[in-house]
Amino acid sequence: MHQWFLPLLAFTTAAAIFTVTPGLDSVMVLRTAASDGRRAGVGAIFGIAVGLSLWGLAAAFGLTALLAASSTAFFIVKCVGAVYLVWIGASQLLRPRMALTTEAGPEQARRVEHRNAFWPGFRRGMLTDLLNPKAGIFVITFFPQFIPPATDVVAFTLVQVVIQVVLTFIWLGLLVALTVPLAQFFNRPVVVRRLDRLTGLVFIAFGAKIFLTDSPSP
Repeated sequence: MHQWFLPLLAFTTAAAIFTVTPGLDSVMVLRTAASDGRRAGVGAIFGIAVGLSLWGLAAAFGLTALLAASSTAFFIVKCVGAVYLVWIGASQLLRPRMALTTEAGPEQARRVEHRNAFWPGFRRGMLTDLLNPKAGIFVITFFPQFIPPATDVVAFTLVQVVIQVVLTFIWLGLLVALTVPLAQFFNRPVVVRRLDRLTGLVFIAFGAKIFLTDSPSP
């Protein structure tokens, strides 16, 4: 196992840089935590972690190679992912939400939101990650570069997946922690509307970017 130390150290360093680079996951978590609260933000983190884990497991057992080898499979996944992101973005752009309130009063609305927000956040985070073919391509092109020769590829890849998930939890958790104290500001009606429209445009841009991504060469 000692021969794994340096490759894993190099992988962790590179993966950490990749994780903190602004991307779709960071935008998703920031928007969710700012507009829907901490539980929703944490739910989005768990959903993204599950998505990453499933991509990693698929990579470990060779399933994501289908995306690289089959232009048809890649096209289908990228179209579904692009449509999903554009749909989210268009919904936020055209129908920005108001600040949290109900006829029963804002305090009750906050209690209801607090109780139910985790799973919608989880679902959105997981689907965003699973429907992004670039995540799968990243795993099968980035992870193998650090696998040492004459080693158990599956076992080493699974360790890489664990490291990537831990780094993701740390970084995205930090984003949620920094965002939640500003919840009162983010729940102002004008801020909610502008935030939804801004993130809507970002999601549409990410959807277009995914759709325009070329299939990798086999």
